[in-house]
Amino acid sequence: MVRVEAGLPTYDVLLTKDETGWWVATAPALPGCVSQGTSKAEAKRNIREAIALHVEVVQDDEVVPVKGASLERVRAR
Repeated sequence: MVRVEAGLPTYDVLLTKDETGWWVATAPALPGCVSQGTSKAEAKRNIREAIALHVEVVQDDEVVPVKGASLERVRAR
């Protein structure tokens, strides 16, 4: 889910600990946007950077296709 807080988009992030002890962070609203860290705090810092880069690429219309996905623009009411 994406929300706007203080004028900036805010994304929900899922944080899980894998079998090796690393924290994995994914942004479900941004397919393929994944990062990790040795601690939860590091994973959150890293996913912030990954989200910023992902959004920058999308804004440049250089979207990497996701198998089975389609990108469509929808106007909010």
